[in-house]
Amino acid sequence: MGLEMKQSQRMSQELRMTPQLQQAIRLLQLSRLELVDVISAEMVENPMLEEIPENGGWEPDPEPTREPIRGDSSAEEATARKAVEEIDWERYVENYSSPLPGPASGRNDELPGVDQTVTAFEGLTEHLLGQLIYMQCEGEERRLAESIIHNLDDAGYLRGMTLEELAASNGVTPDAMEDALTLVQELEPTGVGARTLSECLLLQAQAEYPYQDVLHDLIRHHLPDLEKRNYAGIARSLGVSKDDIMDMHRVLQTLNPRPGRQFSDDGNSYITPDIYIFRDDAGQWTTQLNDDGLPRLRVSDQYRRSLRGQGGSQAKEYVQERLRSAMWLIKSIEQRQRTIRRVTQSIIEYQQDFLEKGIEYLRPLVLRDIAEDIGMHESTISRVTTNKYVHTPQGIFELKYFFNSSIRKQGGEDVAAEAVKHHIKSLISAENAANPLSDQQLVEMLHKANGIQIARRTVAKYREMLGIMSSSKRRTLI
Repeated sequence: MGLEMKQSQRMSQELRMTPQLQQAIRLLQLSRLELVDVISAEMVENPMLEEIPENGGWEPDPEPTREPIRGDSSAEEATARKAVEEIDWERYVENYSSPLPGPASGRNDELPGVDQTVTAFEGLTEHLLGQLIYMQCEGEERRLAESIIHNLDDAGYLRGMTLEELAASNGVTPDAMEDALTLVQELEPTGVGARTLSECLLLQAQAEYPYQDVLHDLIRHHLPDLEKRNYAGIARSLGVSKDDIMDMHRVLQTLNPRPGRQFSDDGNSYITPDIYIFRDDAGQWTTQLNDDGLPRLRVSDQYRRSLRGQGGSQAKEYVQERLRSAMWLIKSIEQRQRTIRRVTQSIIEYQQDFLEKGIEYLRPLVLRDIAEDIGMHESTISRVTTNKYVHTPQGIFELKYFFNSSIRKQGGEDVAAEAVKHHIKSLISAENAANPLSDQQLVEMLHKANGIQIARRTVAKYREMLGIMSSSKRRTLI
């Protein structure tokens, strides 16, 4: 069959998103902090955009601009041109130029900023490198020790690279790297530089209990048995009594399995909610968007006037393009905020029992339920609920938290999976520490007390998702 080139025509339909629609979708899925960054970047690039100052500081033009803007004759340009022509500037100023609450005076600009008064945080790397100054090591040994320190993880372990790999990358022998590791393991906090949990605990035990050889052997060879509470087997292997093993287990529980964690700048994780849910004066559930810290934008009056000026067509074309971009950004942000509010209000309709009574009353909910309720696509609901947080009387939750699969409940409505997790957590927290509840016992208690029909493997899965160990590992010594 011969090859040939030819031209042909065909008609087809395809969906193409305009840059403006792409921008609106992108803004919809951004978190609050990401949105602030995008707004800041746009304000730098687009001179038509400016932030409304806290004290207002702007008087509207006595003559609202209604002059047509000439552009090319495409449908998109015509739509944008019409939108600009129909802008009611006085109403726009009324909506966007009201002063923000808060003090507008009393500042002393001569005082240093907060960033100049906060003490710098010392991480694990800096802490260890600082100790090397006082160690008797120089040249090659110090360089290798610094290389090891820079490869420790936040918990203080050397797990990213093996000593052989580090030796190869530094052009030295594994023995030289081993000597450098020994030096690092002499630094504080004790246990840093370990490659395994056993090595980490052994370093601490050798430092605090240098003459307890049986304890050292227990750490070297029997941690898996200790995890299973096989005290009798460990006692036979080490030639000591079961009570001695139990005493040593208590000693191990005082050691730190993550010695470097104290130098991690984790702190508390503070979440700023995007929206609030509360009761109004009439006792109805309502929502309010959190606009604190979110720059409020408007179109610059100075550049808006230039549209009527006597400048050249090139300058006017540039201002026109920047104006359209500014208006699209403002409208996209407004649409984002309205959509978040609509989704949250729809969630309220489904989850009123949760708001009034707590997590155990959370109802099963899927994206399709909200999408059908407010007339949007499921993908839009997914974007809205990602990285968005809501403040409720029960606490702060991600919007996605309210979407749960259902678990069958005998003689009543199905219950949300998150509510089942809450019940499991409550039962375990109230259990007898010396005789913890098994997964099968949890199944029976959930069915008896709450009418929840659930399989044992599902209980085990939820327990693991909650970070709760099995009953054999939860047993506490008396």
